[in-house]
Amino acid sequence: MTDKRSFWAWGMESREPAAADLQRGARAMSERFGTDLAPGSPPRLSDLRLRAPRVSPPKTLASFCVAETYDRAFHSYGHSFPDRVRKFRGDFSNPPDFVAYPAAEADIEAVLGWCHSNGVAVVPFGGGSSVVGGVEPPVEAPGAVALDLRRLNRVIEVDATSRAARIQAGALGPSIEAQLRPHGLTLRHFPQSFEFSTLGGWIATRSAGHYATNHTHIDEFVESVRMLTPAGTWGSRRLPGGGAGPSPDRFVLGSEGTLGVITEAWMRVQARPRFREAAGAVFPTMERAAEAARRIVQAKLWPANCRVLDAGEAAAAAGLDGSKALLVLGFESAELPQEGSMRDALELALDEGGKVVERTGATPASESGPVEKWRRSFVEMPYVWNTLVGFGLINDTFESAITWDQWPDFDRAVRESVQDALKRVCGGGTLTCRFTHVYPDGPAPYYTFTALGRRGSEIAMWKEIKAAASEALEKAGGTITHHHAVGRDHKSWYQREAPGLFLESLRAAKRRLDPNCVLNPGVLFDP
Repeated sequence: MTDKRSFWAWGMESREPAAADLQRGARAMSERFGTDLAPGSPPRLSDLRLRAPRVSPPKTLASFCVAETYDRAFHSYGHSFPDRVRKFRGDFSNPPDFVAYPAAEADIEAVLGWCHSNGVAVVPFGGGSSVVGGVEPPVEAPGAVALDLRRLNRVIEVDATSRAARIQAGALGPSIEAQLRPHGLTLRHFPQSFEFSTLGGWIATRSAGHYATNHTHIDEFVESVRMLTPAGTWGSRRLPGGGAGPSPDRFVLGSEGTLGVITEAWMRVQARPRFREAAGAVFPTMERAAEAARRIVQAKLWPANCRVLDAGEAAAAAGLDGSKALLVLGFESAELPQEGSMRDALELALDEGGKVVERTGATPASESGPVEKWRRSFVEMPYVWNTLVGFGLINDTFESAITWDQWPDFDRAVRESVQDALKRVCGGGTLTCRFTHVYPDGPAPYYTFTALGRRGSEIAMWKEIKAAASEALEKAGGTITHHHAVGRDHKSWYQREAPGLFLESLRAAKRRLDPNCVLNPGVLFDP
């Protein structure tokens, strides 16, 4: 039998947690919170009873559209905390009416034309990894179509001289890398969702890969973009740079499927790395580790990895004892050895009171060392979260960015607000922080909170904690999201953050490109 994506869990059906995995997750949380927690039972596809489709595809679309239970259920949600809870409960009360799998731009144009003429919402769908409510069908729509781009998955053309590649928007991260590998090239964009996210999704949400410094946002890799809209085709000229007015590519970046459907892009690629260095250094406090990171990034050493973990995060993800913060450093290059760069970075870390606990060169890091433990934890975390649903646990993340001068006060204010919310809503809980990215002018802090809620009330309790966190980010001067996108979950805070006149201009563009408001309505802004 061909393996396929799970309709409720992160990953493939073959990696859905078994009963023993769920029991193990419940047992671990029982020990952590000092209470007896029983795991729930995951949903079965055969038990789902979806509402009847309100609309059906016309004959002109029928050859690439389906309305099977699996397809509609899989395209009902992304992977936010509320999504995970609702899927585990078997709550698929608002599925798309059918799913379109276009194989060419002509198919997409046909879907957009039909939806535009009939007032049916169309939700562009890449890998479905949204954690902000970005791919759910709108509740208020009279009908909704999920437009899944998985068949547009090729690297069409490679320009080895300019180091660029023309890639279709539905290509998943691993597929892109596999197709570039024979050319000795890599896109080198690795978000945590890499395994199940697409180029089009990265561009639409302004994804940040986990190259911690230098080129990391997908913005920096885009050479040109092609997008289809109900009003026509939007395509930019392929150039290494330009100063001819506002950039059409920048307008598409972050549009989250509300202005059009991204079909392909020319992307800047690079030679595959041959030289690598990795190291870990511990610090008595996160403040000292953060100061080391600031000095390293402002020295323009450009480490591929420069991640700061507070003591709680270092204990949970890297196996430390909970008394020290951890700085994870990594350098890589296709052309030059990196020992010198690592030496210079570690000298700055030592100046700030750091102690090197692990260092590796061309050989892989020790599996027992904190650097490799952190890497495995990072890659496996979405799968671990599959086992922590169904017994009342509330666990989620939120992230931001702030300038260095505001960082310490920002962190104190956010921690105080969220800890108060955890105590008020759940009676307590844990909050940890790490830097996912560092810039010369500031870090991107990423917080994780875990608390025990009441089974059946998890989503309502999560909403209260999430609102407190979002309010704290805004009040302390940070952005509502550094790389998770806006979707529905962050929309109200995004509208406060963005200048009012800009939002008016964006709405005007929406009216011009999508006059009947069928493209992902309700995401990003209220049209």
